[in-house]
Amino acid sequence: MSFRIGHGYDIHRTAPGRPLVLGGVRFACDFGLDGHSDADCLTHAICDALLGAAALPDIGHFFPNTDPAWKDVDSQVLLRHVVAALRERGWQPVNIDASLIAERPKIAPRLAEMKAALAASTGLPVTAIGVKATTNEGADDIGRGLAIAAHAVALIARL
Repeated sequence: MSFRIGHGYDIHRTAPGRPLVLGGVRFACDFGLDGHSDADCLTHAICDALLGAAALPDIGHFFPNTDPAWKDVDSQVLLRHVVAALRERGWQPVNIDASLIAERPKIAPRLAEMKAALAASTGLPVTAIGVKATTNEGADDIGRGLAIAAHAVALIARL
């Protein structure tokens, strides 16, 4: 069996008046993330990890912020498109591991919901998706609560 690993990273600045969506889960919060879509940086990092593993261009190539079709779109839609693009090329996701870096809100109480949403969008079992959360210990824009970032790795295999 042929395997490949990919890495993805995404960061978005916080923005008042927008909904906060992370890993397909909406948080009750006084801010969201600034971006063309729903700005779900966790899902975007996962998309890039999957695309990178298949040696495909990044998420911006497939869903450019200049295309009004993707304005405010649910990033789970983007993730489903990415998984379909992999399958069309003979690849399937095997597992995903991701880390969110945010000072607030508290992420840990919602991790199971995020894993369930990501599993539904990728077709993977929840047990094949890892999501962790950490802070940036007050350092830089993330540490000051001005941004949220995510790293992800993905393993894919030939169908």
